[in-house]
Amino acid sequence: MTARQPRFNQEVLIDTTPLPDDIPKVKEVGASSAPLMSASFFIGARCKSYNDDYMMCKHEANGRGELDCMREGRKVTRCAASVLEDINKHCIEQFRGHWKCLERNNQQMWNCRGPEIQLNKCVFDNIGLEKVIPGTPKDTIPIHLRDKQVFANPWRAYPVKRGQMPTLEEARTRAQEQAQPQQS
Repeated sequence: MTARQPRFNQEVLIDTTPLPDDIPKVKEVGASSAPLMSASFFIGARCKSYNDDYMMCKHEANGRGELDCMREGRKVTRCAASVLEDINKHCIEQFRGHWKCLERNNQQMWNCRGPEIQLNKCVFDNIGLEKVIPGTPKDTIPIHLRDKQVFANPWRAYPVKRGQMPTLEEARTRAQEQAQPQQS
């Protein structure tokens, strides 16, 4: 049996080849994991159609989606960047408080429900995006709206109180009212 000695290269490889002209240019999001996780549900809410198009393209490409689906991927990146830009414009203090909490607490959402409630309320009031967890059964209260958190630390500095965040029914009613055209 033959064996080849492993060779490791410690240099960073940067491909300087420009992308083809038919692929739209877009700046990268430029955010670390904590801000992306903090904004992930809002990105999912606004960018669902772009994400679905990208995933459909990757599925249809049979493993060659990296190049074939670059255009759809760029649309996803643009949409995510627009969500982060809007959150930074309207809710910067709440956003910073939530993602810094996630960073301090090993990205565990249940440790940061207080700042999360404040962020969700600000984003809903100013941008109109609601946090919806996919796959939540219709007849249950979503985990981020519950009074008592199962894994909550009783000594946490951020108590979760009902009333800081509108109930799911109130939020849906409010969104429907805003979606209906103004009649004068």
